[in-house]
Amino acid sequence: MLQFIVRRLAFLVFTLLIVSVVIFSVTEVLPGNAARSILGAEATEQSVAALEERLGLDRPAWERYVDWLFGAAQGDFGESLRMNVPVGPLILERLGNSLALAGMALLISVPIAITLGVIAGLRQGKPEDHAISVGTLAGVSMPEFVVGVVLILVFASTLSILPASSLMEPDQNPFSNPAILVLPAVTLLAVTLAHTTRMTRASMISVMQTDYVRTALLKGLPWRRVVLRHALPNALLPTITIIAINIGWMIGGLIVVETVFSYPGLGQLTIRAITNRDVPLMQAVALLITFIYAFANLIADVLYTILNPRIRY
Repeated sequence: MLQFIVRRLAFLVFTLLIVSVVIFSVTEVLPGNAARSILGAEATEQSVAALEERLGLDRPAWERYVDWLFGAAQGDFGESLRMNVPVGPLILERLGNSLALAGMALLISVPIAITLGVIAGLRQGKPEDHAISVGTLAGVSMPEFVVGVVLILVFASTLSILPASSLMEPDQNPFSNPAILVLPAVTLLAVTLAHTTRMTRASMISVMQTDYVRTALLKGLPWRRVVLRHALPNALLPTITIIAINIGWMIGGLIVVETVFSYPGLGQLTIRAITNRDVPLMQAVALLITFIYAFANLIADVLYTILNPRIRY
């Protein structure tokens, strides 16, 4: 196991290296000029050239990539072109907000999704299965902005029991006012709950038809023990993969949810970086999201061996 983790960490570093090349290359070919975008209407050829020289944008691309890569390896992602602040602390501040929102959604959705998936799998073809399948299919089908707007209309405009906006200061602790997290967390929950439930249901149906489960039942083992000790750990293996992917999606794909609720997280920061063509900020956010995806999948692989000791890497 230790050798596997070391190999995966080395692969993670290699993945980040390849992705860093792709990220830097993409930001290089983006249309427009960063210096001209910063200067706005006051931009002249002389002022643009001076700003490019000050920011180092007039240097060859490979030199800027090497400097950026070595700086990123040391935790220095440069300075935001638009906000004139270090990128590293800015991203960590917004990442904390996104983690608070995503963590709240995960803590609620994962237990509920697994429970619903197990019930639907064990009651295949029964009314409970049909009800859960229809509900989760509706959750998968509706985009996040539709779910968010519906929740705002119902709980903020009609019932007036929750705030319609999650607006706060970026450095404010989100849990100082938990009410602002409820609607965006429920919006995330509706999508992730559906995916996880449907995967758990499909896995549970498949596992319950295996020979070892049938043998356990024929030997007279209690139904509850067969489900919890024999079927569920194996049925959760694909579910863990979905949860790991959802973690990466929640951190990097919160753009729609954070925009709908004006929540100052990593997704909203990404939109600002793209709009302002803030290259250092875009590069750092993309690299961070890649790391989160890769690390979440590493944790999922380790959990495989805990749930099923027969798995060996």
